[in-house]
Amino acid sequence: MFRTKWKYHCNSNFVVNCLKFKIMKLYKILFLLMLTGFFACTDLEEKLNEDLTTAQAKDYLNANTDIDALLQSSYDGLKGPFFTNGQIWAMGTITADEAIAPTRGGDWDDGGNWRSLHLHTWGGDHPEIGNAFNALLQVVFSTTNILSFDVASAQQKAEAKFLRAYSMFHVADCWNQVPFREPGDNLLEPSNVLKGGEALDFIIDECTSILNDLPDGPANKANKDAARVLLMKAYLNKGAFADRQAPKFENSDMQQVITLADQVINGGKYSLDDNYFDNFAPNNDAVSSENIFTALNGPNDNGGNMAFFWYAGTHYNQNPGGWNGFATLSDFYDSFEQNDQRRYQEYPGSWDQGHIASGFMIGQQTNAAGEPLKDRKGNPLIFTREVKLRETGDNLEVTGIRVMKCPVDYSNPNDPNNDFPYFRYADVLLMKAEALLRTGNAGGALDIVNQIRAKRNASGLGSLDLDGLLAERGREMYWEGWRRQDLIRFGKFLSPWQEKPATNSERLLFPIPAAQLAVNPNLEQNPGY
Repeated sequence: MFRTKWKYHCNSNFVVNCLKFKIMKLYKILFLLMLTGFFACTDLEEKLNEDLTTAQAKDYLNANTDIDALLQSSYDGLKGPFFTNGQIWAMGTITADEAIAPTRGGDWDDGGNWRSLHLHTWGGDHPEIGNAFNALLQVVFSTTNILSFDVASAQQKAEAKFLRAYSMFHVADCWNQVPFREPGDNLLEPSNVLKGGEALDFIIDECTSILNDLPDGPANKANKDAARVLLMKAYLNKGAFADRQAPKFENSDMQQVITLADQVINGGKYSLDDNYFDNFAPNNDAVSSENIFTALNGPNDNGGNMAFFWYAGTHYNQNPGGWNGFATLSDFYDSFEQNDQRRYQEYPGSWDQGHIASGFMIGQQTNAAGEPLKDRKGNPLIFTREVKLRETGDNLEVTGIRVMKCPVDYSNPNDPNNDFPYFRYADVLLMKAEALLRTGNAGGALDIVNQIRAKRNASGLGSLDLDGLLAERGREMYWEGWRRQDLIRFGKFLSPWQEKPATNSERLLFPIPAAQLAVNPNLEQNPGY
């Protein structure tokens, strides 16, 4: 009898299937699965015996599995795609009209990967796109794995289903194809693929079914209101997922958005913050009254790359010294009124310690003592409105208005405590306003938008149309990763803007990575790649 030990935490059905194979075949299968990112691992030590029955193997795994640890691993797995300067965040932001990642001499070239996102010329092998696809599917797989364990509680399964649905929503949004397995499916066979509306229907059914089993909070756990917001996103984008070139919006879907929004609003748990940047501050878990679902971040929380929110744009000579890369476009910056709180604020702590303004940084930059800073060549560090996709010459270090959505955590600058907000209350209000506007209630939509603008110290609007609502979503939600999706829903994603020409409809979806196509014949490459 041959015995071996693994340091991997496996789906119980997978273990049972594998026990039927010779040991050499077993190693080959596991090796291939790990290479393609479909095998979740923890520190559980498992004894595999070729003579174990299916029931014995399942009982062993149920008795020796830490479901909370698996669930936490799935929460952590979401962090990589969403708060980093690449992957889903870049795909939703750098491809849109709110950001640009210029090549500065030899800096930020990276094979043209950042320029191609802005220009909508990315290829089928773009690394950020491929990495995002794989990372999201790993969360889908790991959460499905949790559902196969009998010892998982109703709440644990509901949390896993929500995290899976959230990941699937973004895969459907970006690729329109979602590889998917039910618990118990044979992992030696290619997964099924849900497409477009089919994926959305699954997400809607899943979120509806788990509402009673999800907790009321806190924000850093899957919760009832987070499920309601995801349902709102699904209904609001249903017409766009069905036809991204010419979205149509059914009144029944918009009414679902309104009903769900009212459930969140009438719950009385959230309100618009007096200080906009409290939502993104190092202590936002304590001071924000808007955040509905967040990623817990900090030195002891297996955080992602949350620090990129300041490193991506700050100059090398600022404090903290950054990567001197990403910026916004002057047209986007000009959409804000001068006194709009979201545009500029000397947020306490971040401003006091480093003179790093929250919002947008333009003009002469200074240190904490108020002294003018210089670039590496000794020229004044003056961030300019002008920016090109490929910068050359003496001013390449200073072009572009820099974006600081998150106040700096100077206590932990490399692994900050700022929790990334997946869902915010202001987004709930704006989605309700959009649903009202699309069903003919422009007055109700205007009231909501002006409620938000009043809190942000912006003047009230006299009227509201779809273009005005899209602009307001940009001002409120900038650099939170939603802009591409918004532009597609409003029919603007293919339009020209600064440093980007008009693009064709093939750019409405991203390419399926070649490695995934090779192992799953149920996937089809999206048009144009």
